[in-house]
Amino acid sequence: MPHDFRSILETFENQYPQREYVIEIVCPEFTSVCPRTGQPDFGTLTFTYSPRLKCVELKSLKLYLQQFRNEGIFYEHATNRILDDLVAVVEPRWMRLVAAFTPRGGITTRVTAEYRAERSAGG
Repeated sequence: MPHDFRSILETFENQYPQREYVIEIVCPEFTSVCPRTGQPDFGTLTFTYSPRLKCVELKSLKLYLQQFRNEGIFYEHATNRILDDLVAVVEPRWMRLVAAFTPRGGITTRVTAEYRAERSAGG
C-alpha cells in the first residue's frame, strides 16, 4: 500500500457491547482516482456493522475517506482496503462495505466486501 491512512481512524466506546445491534453509515461523496486513466472516480460507500467494544467516530471516518481523493486505486482494491482498515480499528462482530460507483463509459460497478469475526468453539 502506498499510503497508510489507518491511523486517522478513531473510535469511541460502545456503551452497549452486550447487545448485538446494527449501525449503517452512508458516505455519498467518496472520490478516488483511476490508476489507469488518472480520471476521478465517484461512489457511495455504505458501511453496515455490528460493533463489539468500539464504534467508529464519524469525523475521523470522513477525514480518512478524504485521503483517497488523490489515491490511484482500483474500485476493488479501495473497497477491500477500506474494509480491512475499519475492521482493524473497530474490531466489529461483522462488517459489510458496499461501494457503488457512478457510471464510467456506460458501466456501473458495485463492490461488496464482508468480514465476520470467528466465533470461539464454545459459541
